[in-house]
Amino acid sequence: MNSMDPKLSLSRRGFLAGAAAVVGGAMAPAVSRAVETGAELGASEPWAPHPKAAPKTARRGEAFVVAANGTRTCSGGWQWRYDGIAPGQSYGIAIEARHQGLAVPRDVLQCMAIWGAPAADKERPDAIWDLLLPEAAGADRMRFSRKVVAPDGARQLTLRCSLRWTATGETLWGAPRVVAAGTALAERPSVSVCVVTGQTHGRQPQFKSMQDSITFYGNLCEAACQRCRPQLIVLPEIALQWGVPGDSLDLAVPAPGPETEAFAAIARKHRARIALGMLEREGDAVRNSVVLIGPTGGIDGRYHKVHLAAGGEDVSGVLPGDGFPVFDTEVGRIGCNICMDSSAAESSRMVGLNGADFLLLPIMGDHRADRWSRGTPIYSEDRWRAIMRTHAMDNQLCMIVSRNNALGSCIVDRKGEMLAWNDGDRDFIAAEVALDDGYRIWQGGCFRDVNWLQRRPHLYGAFTDQANLGGLR
Repeated sequence: MNSMDPKLSLSRRGFLAGAAAVVGGAMAPAVSRAVETGAELGASEPWAPHPKAAPKTARRGEAFVVAANGTRTCSGGWQWRYDGIAPGQSYGIAIEARHQGLAVPRDVLQCMAIWGAPAADKERPDAIWDLLLPEAAGADRMRFSRKVVAPDGARQLTLRCSLRWTATGETLWGAPRVVAAGTALAERPSVSVCVVTGQTHGRQPQFKSMQDSITFYGNLCEAACQRCRPQLIVLPEIALQWGVPGDSLDLAVPAPGPETEAFAAIARKHRARIALGMLEREGDAVRNSVVLIGPTGGIDGRYHKVHLAAGGEDVSGVLPGDGFPVFDTEVGRIGCNICMDSSAAESSRMVGLNGADFLLLPIMGDHRADRWSRGTPIYSEDRWRAIMRTHAMDNQLCMIVSRNNALGSCIVDRKGEMLAWNDGDRDFIAAEVALDDGYRIWQGGCFRDVNWLQRRPHLYGAFTDQANLGGLR
């Protein structure tokens, strides 16, 4: 490993003088924390995947220095091994780094918890591992922290910090803090989900009034509650007005209101949540909305369709929404898309970025799963399945898809597995969704960790560049 040149520049000395600020505050010496955790600090050592990649490292009292080696192959840092780890025990971990000369600290710094004792010259740990969560702790500091549970068989914990992808800059790491935090993190219970559509077999129902629609879907919700006891019910797009004669601007009603009360009564009776698609009157505006009715019958959240359907709805007078809220409920974090939102990748991505466990998708159809030529629509089940599975896997959430004509309604877990599917011949489908499912990639990391912490947002400016028209330029 490369070691730090003992002849430090004045600026370097000034940087290292900040060690006391990092170590003397929240980052107390690692050895003194060993008594609290029941774990003992067994060793601290530099690590690098290859001698040519090794950064410059040095100890400064209780601080650990990592500096770039002047090449863009630089990758490595320090690792600390703790012995006496107890499987099933949860640990609170925190480590802070002061940095200088790094263009994007969030990008080039990483810290991970490895449940084993990896060799100091290997980049790939042969063990289960969890990434610590980064956050800026100041203009020149990054903090990495997380509460994690030691997996079965774990007896050692190695914390590994890395400086990578830069030929310049340096960091000064405080000693890690590892604190026992109870026997285990409480698992979130599984959630019973139901998608209610009715057996329409591709035909739009012919209702004479909105009351007919309320009766139709209300009876289906009641039957689903009695048979499946769901905690969450998802109805199709504009279920309240679908099949009712009239124009969107004339059919819209406020929520809450008399038209939503039948569903509120069912929610109260069965202590369920009901996601009701509707044309919602909001003052002088009409929205294509999902209203989330809670177990007490109140409306706990609402989503307004952001991407209105091209070639009709987008010039109908309906007003689009302007955000992707996620609602924190007792069954998990819930976000929504509606129909045309499905074809804009940013829609599901924003719901995922906002922390959802579930993405509810009331939808009439996705044009990508139809014919790619003019004529009578031809539904492609293969492409439909691919779209819904991709949303779930890309954003590591459960998709709950409620299609108006029933066919293709589905519940998809974050692994992309179809937990329930409607061939169009059932009034509703149901599934139990595990929120804590334990999925890990073959290398040992958590899928959710990798999915979100692999991102490099500073490179994604084109996503929000209004002058960027993609392939139309």
